[in-house]
Amino acid sequence: MDARLLEILVCPACKSPLDYRKAQQELVCKACRLAFPIRDDIPVMLEDEARQLPPDEEA
Repeated sequence: MDARLLEILVCPACKSPLDYRKAQQELVCKACRLAFPIRDDIPVMLEDEARQLPPDEEA
């Protein structure tokens, strides 16, 4: 992921900053507990495509 892109991307639901999880290839919003997938180096910033983090997974 491009570092400059990571600096400007925010959660589409709440506009909070996102954490990049390189191993899982996803961007995580701690506030909404959503994980947005990254496919072919392109973040998919759609709420319908996001994974809801389970309660036992750290955000």
